[in-house]
Amino acid sequence: MKIKEKVEPKPTRYLGERIQEANKLAVERIFSVEPTLIDVGTALKVIPGMTSNTILHAGPPIEWEMMCDPMKRAVCGALIFEGLAGNEKEAEKLLKTNKVKVSPNHHHDAVGPMTGIISPSMPVIVTKDSTFGKTAYSTFNEGGGKVLWFGAFGKETLDRLLWIKDVLGPTMKKVVAKTGGISIWNILAQGIQMGDECHNRHTASTNLLLKSIIEPLLSLDLSNDVILQVYRFIAGNSHFFLNITMTACKLAMDAAHNVEDSTLVTAMSRNGTDFGIRVSGLGNNWFISSSPYLLDALYNPGYGPDDGAPDIGDSSIIETMGLGGFAIASAPAMASFAGGGFQEALNITKQMGLITLAKNPKFAVPVLNFEGTPTGIDIRKVVETGILPSINSAVIHKSSGAGQIGAGIVKAPKECFTKALIAYGERYDLAA
Repeated sequence: MKIKEKVEPKPTRYLGERIQEANKLAVERIFSVEPTLIDVGTALKVIPGMTSNTILHAGPPIEWEMMCDPMKRAVCGALIFEGLAGNEKEAEKLLKTNKVKVSPNHHHDAVGPMTGIISPSMPVIVTKDSTFGKTAYSTFNEGGGKVLWFGAFGKETLDRLLWIKDVLGPTMKKVVAKTGGISIWNILAQGIQMGDECHNRHTASTNLLLKSIIEPLLSLDLSNDVILQVYRFIAGNSHFFLNITMTACKLAMDAAHNVEDSTLVTAMSRNGTDFGIRVSGLGNNWFISSSPYLLDALYNPGYGPDDGAPDIGDSSIIETMGLGGFAIASAPAMASFAGGGFQEALNITKQMGLITLAKNPKFAVPVLNFEGTPTGIDIRKVVETGILPSINSAVIHKSSGAGQIGAGIVKAPKECFTKALIAYGERYDLAA
């Protein structure tokens, strides 16, 4: 008679062990991403889910009626740019009668700074991750002044958008093709060494990009006038690399998303009304609180805290990835934003290390003995320590359409992380 072997049941893994393994995997996926700027396309043709009457915006989902004034202005400006409306009144009518769809960039593999508006005919940056094969998109940065991303529109704004569509976009498409692709991490890693924190300060990164594309630009069969226009636009806009950075960070955080059991934050974003986060192990749910005001900011002459709108933009994907406010120690020029000067900037980066899971070896901070930037925000650590993610941001006027009126530091609201942790407990404690 054959004796049946006794099979011991596999030991149950406790939730803490599962979280540790899941977070380790999520961080490994972030570090594995290799984003490359590969092309320039038209939003309608390349962005998933984009239609001829869709306008994408920054932040978590929001209805037209709940949008802040700068976001409403930017949406109306985009509709006029697209020829869907002749003026602001016509644009508002389309929106109120639901003839235009507004949707978050993050739901379409896209990102955009400040108002973050992307409309169908706009040229967009196409960035691809060679590791996992995913693609992310953003518009070209418009620069300063009366621009859509700062919630302004008018003839100056529309003329610039048209030039970006007809001149900059087609030219950059040819330039990128000539380069064979531009490694974004390589530029950002050098930028960190040269005084960028890669959010509010992109001076070095933009200049490094310009250096890498100047020969391909000059080799194009274009008039000297067009070449000079493109060169001057990029050289005169220190934030040009911002949108490119955002696509790379979006790819890194998307790679870490939907890892079962993980407590890692994969998106922080704001629409000027709401601040929302997403968590790797909690699917595509947004955990939302009111968007905060920038209390620590430097304002342009004639403006103050009472003039600013609540914080806005998808650009906090940069902090989610461990740059920007998490790397402020690398940017001495931004010490004034930290209130206490350079020492406070050092302290902020060190504090961010207390709520994150790892140090990113790709981005070494010279003043911290080349320690990598703090990466992988853990909702548990934020709630337990009370230390809130520090975000470098800009301030736009709340109602006048004046555009940017200052810049500074804002803290992510704790309520988002508390809500996420409660939802995490409800979902996973049952399976613990």
